[in-house]
Amino acid sequence: MLDAMTPADPLGEALHFLRMSGTFYCRSEFTAPWTLELPAMDSCLMLHVVTSGQCRLETAGAEPCVLRTGDLALVPHGEGHRLSCGAGALPGQLFDLPRELVKDRYEVLRHGGGGAATSMICAAVRFDHAAAHRLLEALPRVIRVDAWNSPEQDWLQSTLRLIVAEAQELRAGGETIITRLADILVIQAIRSWLASDPAAQTGWLGALRDRQIGRAIALIHRDPACHWTVASLARQVGMSRSAFAARFTHRVGEPAMQYVARWKMHAAEAWLKDEETPLAELASRVGYESEAAFSRAFKRFTGVSPGSVRRTALREVRIQSTP
Repeated sequence: MLDAMTPADPLGEALHFLRMSGTFYCRSEFTAPWTLELPAMDSCLMLHVVTSGQCRLETAGAEPCVLRTGDLALVPHGEGHRLSCGAGALPGQLFDLPRELVKDRYEVLRHGGGGAATSMICAAVRFDHAAAHRLLEALPRVIRVDAWNSPEQDWLQSTLRLIVAEAQELRAGGETIITRLADILVIQAIRSWLASDPAAQTGWLGALRDRQIGRAIALIHRDPACHWTVASLARQVGMSRSAFAARFTHRVGEPAMQYVARWKMHAAEAWLKDEETPLAELASRVGYESEAAFSRAFKRFTGVSPGSVRRTALREVRIQSTP
């Protein structure tokens, strides 16, 4: 039987894990004709908000779309893509164009041929939590939200107006307001897609919406140290062992115990990248009694040692912090 401690909103909990760290935020001022090539950015999600004018967004595997004033678009999988307006402009590469550095990770980019103007707020953000990665994997190549025709249009329009006001006259603390609001718009765009697209009703996202399987997934996410079994999970959500095992595999696409093992390693990998916690303590967090047992399981699952993941993460932090 379901108890008071059983999670009531597994999909909401997955959204809760969308804590992001900004790689960069940019106010872009374009004049037609212009074309901007954005490179692939591993493990990053790109956000584009058109604050005035319009542009065309193209990315591999998705239909090109036109973004107008008040539209926002996400490119969730870190893929290279193109923004443009007008014909005949030679492509400019994002990191080759001159930019004004306002603050660390906040820039102003100006580019184009001197014609009709388009202003945008662009951002690249990174998600570190394993649940966030699983949710992002389920998203389409492009998500476009029309703020003027969205069910949340009043809220979105107010947010966009505030971004526009701050971008037009960057006052003290303005870049902080813009970056925080951009983060909120990312989550709102994902929520809009989850609420409206049939694809969000299937696969792992569909499993989260299943009253019992979704709650089992949330329990696994909440407590990776627990020695879960099929029987204990079935008991927690009020199902028989056999019925739970069959439905979990059908909805999620893999057996429950395989999902548990995968989740432990994903959680451990996120902590390795984000913390300097001793390996023995981290091993305990994911239910291993010794550092050696954890290290063997981690390498078997990921192909690399925990120490290697941590050293790579520390090296990347040093590179990013180098002036």
